[in-house]
Amino acid sequence: MTDSTFEAFRRAEALLSERRPLEALRELRTVLDAAPDVPSVQLLAGRAYLGSAQLQRAEEAFRKVLDIDPSDHYARFALGKTLQRQSRMPEALAQLRMAVAMNPSPEYQEAMGEVAARIAVDRDRKRDN
Repeated sequence: MTDSTFEAFRRAEALLSERRPLEALRELRTVLDAAPDVPSVQLLAGRAYLGSAQLQRAEEAFRKVLDIDPSDHYARFALGKTLQRQSRMPEALAQLRMAVAMNPSPEYQEAMGEVAARIAVDRDRKRDN
């Protein structure tokens, strides 16, 4: 990355930390053009897409990160959360299980438990009908 794209990346990070994902995405445009295969760029873009409810784009960004680095536990966690928001629970659970296996943080475990519970409730509803 050049100095200008690095600065744009840092501004996008700051905007995202302030919960301003659309503005962060505007800053990231040039960075995404200049460094589309850099995992940290895709991860930040994915977080901004997720924060602005652009779920398909978030999913694509997180999958790009995982194509480059399958061991990125945060990208797996974020992909799981993205799939959860799309009500794709079995896929979400698979990603969250992998994230927990890689890094058993309480946040990851809680997300996995939420999705597992949702799947169980849905299964029970189907059985009762």
